[in-house]
Amino acid sequence: MPVNVLLAALIAVVIFGASPVAAKIAVSTIPAMDVALLRTVIGGLVALPMALMLGIRFPQSRQQRWLLVISGFCGFVGFPILFTLGVLITSANHGSMILAALPVFTGAIAMAWDRVRPAGRWWLGCAIALGGEVILISSVTTGPGQSSVSGDLLVLGSNIFASIGYVAGGRLQRSGYSARGTTFWGVTLFALLLLPVLPLVLNVPALQNGGIVPWSGILYLAIGVTIIGYMLWYWALGSGGIARVGLIQFLQPVSGVILAGLLLAEPVTAIFIAASALILAGVWLAMQG
Repeated sequence: MPVNVLLAALIAVVIFGASPVAAKIAVSTIPAMDVALLRTVIGGLVALPMALMLGIRFPQSRQQRWLLVISGFCGFVGFPILFTLGVLITSANHGSMILAALPVFTGAIAMAWDRVRPAGRWWLGCAIALGGEVILISSVTTGPGQSSVSGDLLVLGSNIFASIGYVAGGRLQRSGYSARGTTFWGVTLFALLLLPVLPLVLNVPALQNGGIVPWSGILYLAIGVTIIGYMLWYWALGSGGIARVGLIQFLQPVSGVILAGLLLAEPVTAIFIAASALILAGVWLAMQG
């Protein structure tokens, strides 16, 4: 894998890894649905002038437009809503480790899309990783890092949307359309569609009294994750191959777990460590298949 592709993927994964902590901080005083919608709308309002300034054209072919719609809806609507609602009622640690299964979901969807039959090792790795997910989701913690089954399941469901978006965005990049265009126009398209909905759903008093720290979480999700992270990730997926580059997400939980401990004082239990080891081992084995 070329060094520049590897570096772009690693930076994106570190940015993504901090997203559960940023989301947890944002929903501490701001409603989860507001956070989910604002991260996309703010990201789109930043991306639109950048796309126009850089002269990035909207996709021309019908196939590219469909890929943009799929990647945009899954990455900037479906995933943020389920993920943010899930993080609201579970711990950032659990959110980080559940997202560790993303390479499995991404690889499965990419192979199904290309009609490639997975090897036996892939199935075994999936079984081990999902076993770890079951252990993780069934465990409950108390204290500052409290988790819940329903929250974990929402985050797990968000994986499906994220993975479909990754595969569609990677294929769009592979078709010759730029990663910047995929990111900028994808988030802009759905930001404009969501904009008229905001006055109907936003809790204005909560936003006004949210505080600097929760708002910094929203801005991190909107600019760091939605713009910088997705742009680097789509480019890496399209340049280095979806299945190969997807393996790098194996490292994503590292930054999330470290930050959750430092910023949120979330506990790391023996069950959490055991479940995390199973998830990471299963993902690694699946990606070798």
